[in-house]
Amino acid sequence: MKNSRFCPCYPSSLLLQFFLTFCISLLCLPRESILVYAQNSSEAATTTTVDVGVILDLDSWVGKMGQSCLLMAVSDFYTSNPTYKTRLVLHTRDSNRDIIDAASAAIDLLQNVQVKALVGLQKSFQAQFVANVGTKSLVPVVSFSATSPELSFVKTPFFVRTALNDSCQVKAIGDMIKACEWREVVIMYENSDYGRDSVPYIVNAVQEANARVPYRSIISSEATDEQITGELYKLMSMQTRVFVVHVSCTLGSRLFVKIREAGMMSKGYAWIITDGVTELLSSMNSSVIESMQGVLGVKPHVPRSKELDNFTTRWRRKFLMDHPNASGSDQLCIFGLWAYDSIRALATAAEEVPYKRSSGFKKLNIVANSTDLTKIGVSQLGPELRSAILGTTFTGLSGEFKLIDGQLQSSAFQIVNVIGSEATVIGFWTPANGISRTLESLEKNKYSTNINNLRAIIWPGESTVKPKGWEIPTSEKKLRIGVPVKPGFTEFVKVENFGATNTEPKVTGFVIDVFKAVMDSLPYAVPYEFVPYRKSGENSSYYNDMVYEVFRQHYDAVVGDTTIVENRSLYADFPLPYIESGVVMVVPIKDDAKKNAWIFLHPLTSDLWLTTGAFFILTGLVIWVLEHRINNDFRGSPSEQIGTVFYFSFSTLVFTQKEKVMSNLSRFVMIIWLFVVLIITSSYTASLTSLLTVQQLQPTVTDIKDLIKNGDYVGYQTGSFVAGLMESMNFDPKKLKPYSNAEEYGDALNKGSRNGGVAAIVDEIPYIKLFLAKYCTSKYTIVGPTYKAAGFGFAFPRGSPLVPDISRAILNVTEGDKMIAIEKTWFGNQVDCLEQRGGANLSSDSLSLDSFLGLFFIAGFTSVSAFLISVIIFLRENKNILASQLPVRQKLESLCKEFDKKKKQKNVKPIAPALTVDLSDVTGNSGSTAQTDHQQNSFTTIICRSPDVISQLDQGLSSTEPSSPDRQHPSPVEIT
Repeated sequence: MKNSRFCPCYPSSLLLQFFLTFCISLLCLPRESILVYAQNSSEAATTTTVDVGVILDLDSWVGKMGQSCLLMAVSDFYTSNPTYKTRLVLHTRDSNRDIIDAASAAIDLLQNVQVKALVGLQKSFQAQFVANVGTKSLVPVVSFSATSPELSFVKTPFFVRTALNDSCQVKAIGDMIKACEWREVVIMYENSDYGRDSVPYIVNAVQEANARVPYRSIISSEATDEQITGELYKLMSMQTRVFVVHVSCTLGSRLFVKIREAGMMSKGYAWIITDGVTELLSSMNSSVIESMQGVLGVKPHVPRSKELDNFTTRWRRKFLMDHPNASGSDQLCIFGLWAYDSIRALATAAEEVPYKRSSGFKKLNIVANSTDLTKIGVSQLGPELRSAILGTTFTGLSGEFKLIDGQLQSSAFQIVNVIGSEATVIGFWTPANGISRTLESLEKNKYSTNINNLRAIIWPGESTVKPKGWEIPTSEKKLRIGVPVKPGFTEFVKVENFGATNTEPKVTGFVIDVFKAVMDSLPYAVPYEFVPYRKSGENSSYYNDMVYEVFRQHYDAVVGDTTIVENRSLYADFPLPYIESGVVMVVPIKDDAKKNAWIFLHPLTSDLWLTTGAFFILTGLVIWVLEHRINNDFRGSPSEQIGTVFYFSFSTLVFTQKEKVMSNLSRFVMIIWLFVVLIITSSYTASLTSLLTVQQLQPTVTDIKDLIKNGDYVGYQTGSFVAGLMESMNFDPKKLKPYSNAEEYGDALNKGSRNGGVAAIVDEIPYIKLFLAKYCTSKYTIVGPTYKAAGFGFAFPRGSPLVPDISRAILNVTEGDKMIAIEKTWFGNQVDCLEQRGGANLSSDSLSLDSFLGLFFIAGFTSVSAFLISVIIFLRENKNILASQLPVRQKLESLCKEFDKKKKQKNVKPIAPALTVDLSDVTGNSGSTAQTDHQQNSFTTIICRSPDVISQLDQGLSSTEPSSPDRQHPSPVEIT
């Protein structure tokens, strides 16, 4: 009966219990969920719901953070925009980090829920498959964390990336490498779509920074600790100490712990991580952060704002409430901000699309064996919604939201340094300005890759000194240095005991001593050993083949008397040359005892002889024109005048001209011309003297062209590039003879080209100097031009980090006393010997026209000017003829007659008492010349009172002139 008493009350207690449970559940719900429920209840009749599918890895940090940001974005957006007619409704599915689960979730949302858009898809391999599904069903697929460069808006037009492409950051990484002047970088990447897809872009950025990638370290996302450690030990055995790590956050956490355990997070190492790890540093365990001290990283820059600070505080409170036991930090990262902005863009776009309740999926024609994708159909709202999303722009929590080619555009990256428990910002990078300490310090149109623009960096091992990027591992084998084995010129390189059993080859010589001095000057120890190189068979390309062995990695370097030439630089890198070089020709000297009968013509070249003779004639003609009308010395019969012109001009050569010039213009021309003659004669005398004294010692050949013309044989050193140089100068290869040493050079030159020897030896200057030093006589000399060569250098593999340091060490050795001591040790005092032979190396070249062009220009200008002035004066004096109405021919004849007449002098001073007799009658001149100047052509006679004397004088004068109609008596005697 007791139980029956409480039976009527039992239903009431159940209702009360249910009511209390419902109230407690409401209180426990997040505020955003209550708000969405209230809005959906009150506005269901006035708004249109837009179903959106969300696919996330809900057990991951990014998945949890992304889901909370998506829910908050929906709540915040419609709270700020209560008048919107559309409401996004999120339908979340867990992809469990698997591509199959992600695809199944997408098909389920499209087929059963008929969502208008898909959001999430953290992994690139998930996004790539679902993007193809969305493109087939015309449903936009929006991803805020799939960053692979292989995901393309062109391939899948309905894929929208509201995150940055991974390739956006590689330029920043390349500039950091360039700023640190590293020459080799190893890339470590995850063996997944995320890792592999970005490697080509990273490699290109490294190469643009003048560095190379000698090795790519691939680490599987499922690699065991032993496999990771084995790969790290392999990297430790290499020289490179700079690493770019592009892995996921999960693998990165394990990787850096093992890196520290292997001792690779110590001084001398440098590590750069991409944004996939940098952004999630805050979510990593403290032990992982401790193992990453000194690591550099890049991540997108997010501008600070009040909205961002407010949202971060609210999100942290909500996240800790939703996930009180979640591992990791409560720090919001860029992926959460991109998720928030993605919902805002999607909600804005949904409001702009004319939405109807019937806007569902249009079914396609279904045939037998159709797949689930075919049964889904195509979205009628999808194309318009996608276009609206692509055209949406605003300033979101992550910065400016603007999509170009279906993806978010980058603006700036932060460069961080892991110090202590956090990543400290040490600078920024922008596409327009490069590296800078702050964004405010950017200078317009100035791109910088200077490491000094960054704040102080703490490198691994708590070092403040920038790692040089490489070092020789203690466990590595010695560098194999190839040295040539050659029979001649052993002063440069000499290999002894080569091929002997149980005996190490002994390598000595000038080149070896220089190399040892250079290696001793390096700031670190580099172990090496010499390995002789000998090529069997044909030796014409000996040095080329030896350098090629470096390219084939048979040697780590080649040290020898190797000339730096273009074709060898294709296979190896050369530091600065340690000795200058050039190609010259040495020939025998002949003792010419027989004097050349025409040696007096040699001082001047033929063009100078012709020009000088032409100016002699030109000057004589100009003087004749200026003096003919006023000077009797330049008058007479035509033959006499021609003789006067030539005699007068050429007599100036020895200053023996007897004709007196009367015109001031003539005197001016003669002053200039006599100065030119003085210079020419002095130069001729000096050159002829030199020829007569040096003529006894002359080279047999003076130019390579003479060798080609004469068909002579030429010798060169075996294996030298000189053979190719001679062939490039059109020299017959059959006329080239290889020789190995200086003794063979001397024998070949003594025999001569006609007797089985050669007419000349063409080789590089160091060898020629050594050859002439051994033959310190006047038997040989260097002739012709010097063909430039880069010099002798050491060959290293292309991109070798040793090259810059060795170049600096070479400068240190060659600029000091070490080089002088080494040269004296191996070459002795060959310079003094060459100076003794200096006279034999002289060659007397003829004087050329180029040396006197200035003088001839002045003389020619003076003569022509004087001639033109005299012509102008003559025409002005006879302007009445020019103004007459006579025909042109008669005018010219009249002018010629006037020019041929003797011009009277007007400045005659009277002298008394004197008898002036005209001498023209005595000389027998014609009537036109009878009117000569009385001052120049008269003599004075004392007047005799006796008529007989006057009569006799008169008869004597008249007897010298033939009779003429105009003049039957002697010239009158003028008494003044």
